[in-house]
Amino acid sequence: MRRALTSVGTGDRHEGGDGDADGGGAERDASRLWHITLSVSGKPAPLSEVRRGLEQLAHDHPFLLTSRYADDHAEIRYWEEARDLHDAAAVALRLWGEHRSTAQLPPWEIVGLEVIDRATYHQRVAEGYGPPPAHPVGVHPY
Repeated sequence: MRRALTSVGTGDRHEGGDGDADGGGAERDASRLWHITLSVSGKPAPLSEVRRGLEQLAHDHPFLLTSRYADDHAEIRYWEEARDLHDAAAVALRLWGEHRSTAQLPPWEIVGLEVIDRATYHQRVAEGYGPPPAHPVGVHPY
């Protein structure tokens, strides 16, 4: 179910249509890229288990860019392809729960979510306000 990214960065043409799910035009569902930062936390878990779970999540979800973790919280950053912010946020909010058992992730709850479009992400980086470039792609301790 892969779609080619033909209109990344140009998808602001249909604003204001919250109503129809399928209402009008094939171009309405053109995908865009969204930068996701998902923060989770909960009771402390062994660091080795947290790391292994995040590594499995990265394997299961290949668009995962980087994860930072401690024994009681983690932050996951990745790009998501979605029609709009609502769809990207919905997928992001399901990520932890849907992969909790298969990746054997800690039973933590989502405590933060940021979803920004590609242009905003690049603008923040250019202005020096982007996410900290602390580590290369992968799973790293805080």
